[in-house]
Amino acid sequence: MEIERKYLIFDIPFSLSDYPFRHIEQGYLCTNPVVRIRRDDTQYYLTYKSKGLMVREEYNLPLTEEAYLHLKSKADGRIITKKRYMIPLPSPSSKEPLTIELDIFLGDLSPLILAEVEFPDEISANQFLPPEWFGKDVTFSSEYHNSTLSKK
Repeated sequence: MEIERKYLIFDIPFSLSDYPFRHIEQGYLCTNPVVRIRRDDTQYYLTYKSKGLMVREEYNLPLTEEAYLHLKSKADGRIITKKRYMIPLPSPSSKEPLTIELDIFLGDLSPLILAEVEFPDEISANQFLPPEWFGKDVTFSSEYHNSTLSKK
């Protein structure tokens, strides 16, 4: 189960050089339901996501590089490339800190920046107060799903 909130980011009030990042490339074999392939640095995955906006089922299966490259040629729409920064976010309602997954989109989706925060449960997600630098909450807009962005 994936439970996450998503926000547009217009300004980052700190240096990203202090945080680790990964290079991500992904394509979509189907968008209803979502069937995605992803290269995450040197790891490869096939992902299925059910319908939903804040809460949905998600299943990841490992792929080999060869299988990823084979399926990449079959992807519909654009291949999305981005840098994903992992930024710790203290959580007052949880013993475990949350993590901001800050996606800096590259290529023709630049200068789009989105922040996602995953939660252990729906209550935490609904009670979340985002940092002041987060922009518009787009959690409930499918317009900002990567599967939708792959079509534009």
